[in-house]
Amino acid sequence: MFPVTATLLRHRLHHLRHHIRFSSTAAYPPPPPPHFNLSLNHPTYLIWSANTSLGKTLVSTGIAASFLLLQPPPSKLLYLKPIQTGFPTDSDSRFVSSKLHSLSLLRRTPLSVSDSVLRSSLPVAEALRRNLRVNESGICDLNFREEKAVAGAPELICKTLYAWEAAISPHLAAEREHATVEDSVVLKMLEQEMDCGSETNVLCLVETAGGVASPAPSGTLQCDLYRPFRLPGILVGDGRLGGISGTIAAYESLKLRGYDVAAVVFEDHGLVNEVPLTSYLRNKVPVLVLPPVPQDPSDDLIEWFVESDGVFKDLKERMVSVYLERVERLNGMAKQAGEVFWWPFTQHKLVPEEKVTVIDSRCGENFSVYKASDKNCITQQFDACASWWTQGPDPAFQAELAREMGYTAARFGHVMFPENVYEPALKCAELLLDGVGKGWASRVYFSDNGSTAIEIALKMAFRKFCVDHETLLGLSEATEEKKDIVVKVLALRGSYHGDTLGAMEAQAPSPYTGFLQQPWYTGRGLFLDPPTVFLSNGAWNLSLPESFPQTTSEKSGTFTTRDEIFDKSRDTSALATVYSTYVSEQLQEYSGISQSAHVGALIIEPLIHGAGGMHMVDPLFQRVLVNECRNRKIPVIFDEVFTGFWRLGVETTADLLGCKPDIACFAKLMTGGMIPLAVTLATDTVFDSFSGDSKLKALLHGHSYSAHAMGCATAVKAIEWFKDPESNHNINSQRGTLRELWDEELVLQISSHPAVERVVVLGTLFALELKVDASNSGYASLYAKSLLEMLREDGIFMRPLGNVVYLMCGPCTSPEICMRLLTKVHKRLGEFNRA
Repeated sequence: MFPVTATLLRHRLHHLRHHIRFSSTAAYPPPPPPHFNLSLNHPTYLIWSANTSLGKTLVSTGIAASFLLLQPPPSKLLYLKPIQTGFPTDSDSRFVSSKLHSLSLLRRTPLSVSDSVLRSSLPVAEALRRNLRVNESGICDLNFREEKAVAGAPELICKTLYAWEAAISPHLAAEREHATVEDSVVLKMLEQEMDCGSETNVLCLVETAGGVASPAPSGTLQCDLYRPFRLPGILVGDGRLGGISGTIAAYESLKLRGYDVAAVVFEDHGLVNEVPLTSYLRNKVPVLVLPPVPQDPSDDLIEWFVESDGVFKDLKERMVSVYLERVERLNGMAKQAGEVFWWPFTQHKLVPEEKVTVIDSRCGENFSVYKASDKNCITQQFDACASWWTQGPDPAFQAELAREMGYTAARFGHVMFPENVYEPALKCAELLLDGVGKGWASRVYFSDNGSTAIEIALKMAFRKFCVDHETLLGLSEATEEKKDIVVKVLALRGSYHGDTLGAMEAQAPSPYTGFLQQPWYTGRGLFLDPPTVFLSNGAWNLSLPESFPQTTSEKSGTFTTRDEIFDKSRDTSALATVYSTYVSEQLQEYSGISQSAHVGALIIEPLIHGAGGMHMVDPLFQRVLVNECRNRKIPVIFDEVFTGFWRLGVETTADLLGCKPDIACFAKLMTGGMIPLAVTLATDTVFDSFSGDSKLKALLHGHSYSAHAMGCATAVKAIEWFKDPESNHNINSQRGTLRELWDEELVLQISSHPAVERVVVLGTLFALELKVDASNSGYASLYAKSLLEMLREDGIFMRPLGNVVYLMCGPCTSPEICMRLLTKVHKRLGEFNRA
């Protein structure tokens, strides 16, 4: 027994080493997918399989025969095999080309056939006796080609893009033969080879290697590797015993990643697997059954292909019809949208049909956008407004969140929250209190969006103020007469706290609050003009508002670095005293027992006023505001709906401000932007102000989907993912901040550009204000329109705030991607300024 045990142990250790290496490779986020242009002038399909050795290549061959030999010429079929192992002994592209040649002879149909192998490992090149140079990744430019040309005949072009000699999984073959290739390189080459120009009578098949979740050479699962293209697929299922399970698992893996599966096809093994599969798919996806494949190795399978003609004809017609339906739908979406949608924050008269962006899908931070006027193609645009500041996932994280949401929906659906507990909500609350609420918050109140979270925060703050100032307000139980009390907020001009009626009352007059927008608006607050800081001509500047006392000696100032702005030593400066005096004077009017109006809460957007134009408020001023309110027992609310969860480079802006709130609101990035969820965090003392024997003293607010399980589970995954250095390589674990994402030198250059008034850069945000005259500034300005159109052509989707344009990446976005974005903006600014 001992020798056997030792052998097994060695085998398992060897397997474990491979497993650890594979897992770490797959977990590391692959390089960002390249921006691409994917033609829709002709159908292109991925050929998937539930497992290896189920007949993907047979299906590819049958489809090719049906397309080339059973319909009027001229036609072209492009068969691409991106990844091939076991070469040259095993070559799927050679199999397709040789069988099609034989079938064309049988049917006396002329056919041009070519078979190429473009790149390979060195062992493959040596096996073909080709003396080639090897690049630094161990890959040779093989360019091996065989051809049988027939003038004017239908054309079959078979290409293997990358080949390895070992007949094992691609990630193992690449490692063994010291020939690795990155995902982005595979995708870029595949994009080039799929391009057939303006030709229309073409069908392109891209056959995968192994099963749906088989690893690519990098270790990335193939269902993840090809996801940026989101090509529709044909799934080759398993007709054997146990095949139903494997086929459904493969189908679910594809659907969970956003793929469309046009049909399922498999070999008949006499088990009638198509019946339960058709039932499971609810007749929405056709299930086609092929005749049994002869097992005799000497059988050339030609008769089998002839016998299968009907099935492959049906499959081909299904593929063509699905393609035509997709293109027709895409072509009509912009017009239909203009007729049925009512877009938010949009003047429809300014959006003609040709300016509507048709989004086919999203992969990580990129939209896949359909362009009908540009050769009917799908192209990529970086979502530089983070879809209204919500987005954070890269492709790997997006897939992770989709799995988490699917699991949670299947386990919980939706369940009632009051007086109940379930794991996603509890875990989410625990993470919030140990993260953004650490050191001050003890309670989590769930809601559905940022504006609602603000409404809840205001109710909390006002109750706390009333309890703390019971005598002042005349609210004691012994008081017979109730005073006419007005409770207002202290807020900053330019801040924005949401679109609901109560939240809008907590902000100063703006384009969002005019009579035509909100006839009930009165503005129930004391609104102060804040000092701002910005980058201009390579220096950080401080600008004090005109409303400040004329005696103030520091109407403006400069900082050598951005870090100086956050330096706590500024708390003892003369400017801090000026701020404190100014705030005290403004609050004086609302102090004292004789007053009927009182400031019952301070609400601020920490550091950055988002919708107000991406202005950066002097953190010293906000810190002074908080301290002055604390001294007067005025509850402090931080509106971190936009700024929280790493948007500004830290998990909570309380860390940058150097002070804590009593109440704080979070949303947007909290779930990675995948699903709406918001929370309002509060201290014990705020919670206690609602405690009593009567339900009428409780916080009577909520919505049907409070703490919905899918949102909570997604938030848990996002919170953990963003702060883990293993999954987010931008995290500086020692400092608890993101590394600098925007290139400092290029940022300084842009701040000095003659077309730029100011720049704000912090965390994932880069914003610039374009220089305009007064009549062309503000939220309604269309001045940036031509600049944005140029940048969209460059693959950057931006939505401005008037003459303010901004780039917003995610917490996981690499500095290299940010550099590319900035470079394009800088280049286009030059052209925009000359126009």
